[in-house]
Amino acid sequence: MRKLIYFVASTLDGFIAAPDRQDPTGIGFFVDEGDHLTEVITEFPDIIPTHGRVHLGLTDVENKHFDTVIMGRATYDPGLKIGVTSPYTHLRQYVVSRSITESPDPAVEIISEDPLAKVRELKQEDGKDIWLCGGGQLAGVLRPEIDELILKLNPVIAGDGVPLFAGGFESQHFTLSDTKIFTSGVLHLTYLRKPA
Repeated sequence: MRKLIYFVASTLDGFIAAPDRQDPTGIGFFVDEGDHLTEVITEFPDIIPTHGRVHLGLTDVENKHFDTVIMGRATYDPGLKIGVTSPYTHLRQYVVSRSITESPDPAVEIISEDPLAKVRELKQEDGKDIWLCGGGQLAGVLRPEIDELILKLNPVIAGDGVPLFAGGFESQHFTLSDTKIFTSGVLHLTYLRKPA
């Protein structure tokens, strides 16, 4: 069975984006240079948006981990605002939204109903794993189905912003399965969900 993997960058205090939900890329929110980026490019080319893959010469590189991405509307919006309607053409793309009534691109499917049911359906299919791209509200809703968490922990404190998980209190336990430390100060921490 396929896994749902929440692979996301976070500050030390648990925020994944600025309070206004602004895309953290390029605004100094996360460490945007260093050896941790080489790891992402070589080990996880799947998570590089299509325009970035072209720029980095990754257009013909096969997906290593994921063949599907699911994201919330706020995660999808920054690209949409600049005309990028299909940010990950190398993946099956799902956007969870009640406000977008019709997909702006045939390669992107809008999920307007229960995202948990859709994820459970996707996990039953054959294929590579499913990448939960963000954001915090969607991660909170999908928390019962998250099998693995790969946290790109940045040496930054934000003080406020979009939390890693939004929603009510409910503890879930994970086991640390891998740690990678980079000279940039970024850590990649991989956690597996403990069985209930």
